[in-house]
Amino acid sequence: MSTAPAVTPLRQARPEALGFSSDRLARIDAFLERKYLSQGKLPCAQTLVLRRGEIAHQSVLGKQDVERGAALSEDTLFRIYSMTKPITSVAFMMLVEEGAISLDDPVHRLIPEWRNLGVYAAGIPGAWQTRRTDAPMRAIDLLRHTSGLTYGFQNRTNVDAAYRRAKLEDWHENTLDDFAARLAEIPLEFSPGTAWNYSVSTDVLGLLIERASGQKFSDFLRTRIFDPLGMKDTAFFVKESEQKRFAACYALTPSGKTVLQDDPETSRYRTAPKMESGGGGLVGTAADYMQFCRMLLNRGELNGHRLLSPKTIELMTLNHLPDGKELIECSQSLFSEAIFAGLGFGLGFAMTIDQARTQNMGSLGEYFWGGMASTAFWIDPKEDLAVVFMTQLMPSTSYPIRRELRTLVYSAMTESNS
Repeated sequence: MSTAPAVTPLRQARPEALGFSSDRLARIDAFLERKYLSQGKLPCAQTLVLRRGEIAHQSVLGKQDVERGAALSEDTLFRIYSMTKPITSVAFMMLVEEGAISLDDPVHRLIPEWRNLGVYAAGIPGAWQTRRTDAPMRAIDLLRHTSGLTYGFQNRTNVDAAYRRAKLEDWHENTLDDFAARLAEIPLEFSPGTAWNYSVSTDVLGLLIERASGQKFSDFLRTRIFDPLGMKDTAFFVKESEQKRFAACYALTPSGKTVLQDDPETSRYRTAPKMESGGGGLVGTAADYMQFCRMLLNRGELNGHRLLSPKTIELMTLNHLPDGKELIECSQSLFSEAIFAGLGFGLGFAMTIDQARTQNMGSLGEYFWGGMASTAFWIDPKEDLAVVFMTQLMPSTSYPIRRELRTLVYSAMTESNS
């Protein structure tokens, strides 16, 4: 059992002492209010900007539950969806450091029923025609989404249709073991290591963590990451005593109407899922996620606890795509950041590899990701900067808020470490 350390609270400093303009940082809230909140496009917005170990800006705007008129608060609980992925990736790399598993290990070493996975050639469920993979799927393919797996919601192929038919992404229908067994019956989209496709890969990492560590996935995360970092509000479901803090989630329909997508009073997040999704299942607060970002920005250590070596963080934030290509060059899906130029993908994160091609402010080597409900974070080691943004609107492509927020934060900077 780990002992949760005393957590040093984040201190808010005068922005000018951290190389920011107070007036320019104030533009963030004014912009969010004017463009999104006052027009009902976003229900809420929570922003945390940290530089040099201190908070330069934080704001809590809007309603966590529009229907009930509940105001957003600093400790509101959000569905972070795919911002779960970097946490799972860190957990996996902790086991790599301990020698429990290696990046080049074939996945079938721990999931034997995957030994003979084939690549889709033709057919439908029950009548698949497949070809052999060029190489086995390896652990690194799961971390960088080059596994050949997919997501059912992408609605592109017979393979993702089979995912929907098998209800693979229903966390209350499957256990992690069930999930792996059902995946064994569906071919891959492509041979592992040859392309990038956003997928259930990180959910599979959760199963590998269980089998390599001998611990339940949630127990591993709690004892090895959440407790040491003081992430007391992060979990796979919302405890009954905390349900008043749980935000409603909304969705933008094709007609442009914002509708309630998940009511916090009837949400399935109120009960523990059968399958603990390492790809998208966590709920947490902005403050908790900033603790995780602080650990990464501090090169693997926080609160006197070292989770990873600086060299491991360095490895995770390099571009690991085939032949060093950009994400836009080797992606087989038009999902999220995959449509933007100048980006690579590492072991759990996307990162900037060509600043000019992004056509946005930032730094070479910054790394980041986001969640399906429009949440986002990024870490800029060059500027000693981390930003966490929380809201609850699906899909994440509804509005260009992530790119706009980058512009607002960097344009408020008065001192650069360049």
